[in-house]
Amino acid sequence: MHKRKKITVVGAGFVGSTCAHWAASKELGDVFLVDINEGTAKGKALDLFEASPVEGFDTRVVGTSNYEDAKDSDVVIITAGIPRKPGMSRDDLLATNAKIMKSVCEEIKRTSPQSVVIVVSNPLDAMAYVAYETLGFPRERVLGMAGILDSARFRSFVAEELNVSVKDIQAFVLGGHGDTMVPMPRHCSIGGVPMMEMMDKETIERLVERTRKGGAEIVGHLKTGSAYYAPSASAIEMTEAILKDQNRILPCAALLQGEYGVDGLFVGVLCHLGGKGLHKVVELKLNDEEKAGFEKTKEHVQVLVEKVKTLGL
Repeated sequence: MHKRKKITVVGAGFVGSTCAHWAASKELGDVFLVDINEGTAKGKALDLFEASPVEGFDTRVVGTSNYEDAKDSDVVIITAGIPRKPGMSRDDLLATNAKIMKSVCEEIKRTSPQSVVIVVSNPLDAMAYVAYETLGFPRERVLGMAGILDSARFRSFVAEELNVSVKDIQAFVLGGHGDTMVPMPRHCSIGGVPMMEMMDKETIERLVERTRKGGAEIVGHLKTGSAYYAPSASAIEMTEAILKDQNRILPCAALLQGEYGVDGLFVGVLCHLGGKGLHKVVELKLNDEEKAGFEKTKEHVQVLVEKVKTLGL
């Protein structure tokens, strides 16, 4: 008998519940929303399930605080943790979210040992490292969501600037999630035309800078939380690539094992994603400016990982 795929989303806050929403509406599989606050998980899951007759999706949506209910999941998306408030950087969340990440991953390891795990919690690159260390899964099955979100922000700003459809913007961002990200305008195109031919250097630089601060811009508007529509949509793009074995090339945080001269750190790179999770890292030839940017991002992630190690989790 063919059984439906199972997707677990840990954390029923804005990002988690919106992940559940996208996943359910795309009918990627049955969705389990897990939260330490069982009432929140049950309430949001029931509300979403009650939308299914209207929207016409055949997906079970279950809310729970018990990981056993979601056992043997195919994909687990971790959004649990405290969000940013205005004036906070992603790095300010480190100690609290590292403890949460460790306890969540111990449960996943016990109940869904064959799953592919996608980390969304901030600071992203360091949290993916904590997850990897705790889970003991091969690197193929532990990934971080950041590059798709940063690339989506960049693409949407470019589309707005040129007044063209977002569908015609191909662009990606490498490196850490935050101020050290490495946008790659050299490899970006608009309807197949290189970006460099459609925009001047100053405009590209301005949009790159806005992309770097994209999350903070939203935190500044919201005041009481951080972005959730685009981050959750990005996590679900990865989930769909894995569950449908799509062999997509997407920017994600992966554990590097020698690629780009980095070993043992999660950094945003182009990933070949399919049924096994990470099939391979796509390594590009970087020019001097990109190399310098990548070096900076590596150093930043290294500092965060060293801090995590001193927490003695």
